[in-house]
Amino acid sequence: MDGNIWLSRIKNAEKTSIIQEGKRKFHYKFPDTEEMVEEYSLDTGVLLRRAWKRKSKIRGAGDWEVEIGDPEPQFGALDDIGIKENSSAPYVTRRITKTSLEWRIRNLPYPVGTYSVTAEPDEKCLIVRTTNKKYYKKLPIPELERVNLVPVQDNISFSHKFNTLIIVYKKPVQVIELEQHVQEELKSVAALKDDQCKPS
Repeated sequence: MDGNIWLSRIKNAEKTSIIQEGKRKFHYKFPDTEEMVEEYSLDTGVLLRRAWKRKSKIRGAGDWEVEIGDPEPQFGALDDIGIKENSSAPYVTRRITKTSLEWRIRNLPYPVGTYSVTAEPDEKCLIVRTTNKKYYKKLPIPELERVNLVPVQDNISFSHKFNTLIIVYKKPVQVIELEQHVQEELKSVAALKDDQCKPS
């Protein structure tokens, strides 16, 4: 997929918007029956949350799948959104800032020297490994796929604190430009305020 295809999807989607709790929230319905929700900070304009609902051939209407942000109950039952039954098991959450893409892998207690994070251009992902072979994880990067780029090692940095591995990938200019085009498109979507949705 290139950026023009992603931008076209956004333009062609049926969009509704509401301002609530300091966020501007969007709901998208795409012609292929997929749905997406996004939440942007009113203060910074940064994307705080993105989740998808895709139909399953087996189960019909699918569950909400979180791409950006923490899994939360409002997007489905706890089991449906991938929260581990074992609360001490490692799990991944994603963040976006104006300049970077970030992953936080919680419940990883090993020293920072234990980890390696490598760009895998052929698989279009990052791979996290530990020298003690206790953890291995592939991290897809949909933002790069949307602009037809593969990850490069020089854009990766990581740190470790409070049992959390924090991985930062510097945004390529193509990703930043696509985000700007999407923001321009979303300006045309009228937003209800929370109090407008409440019965008088």
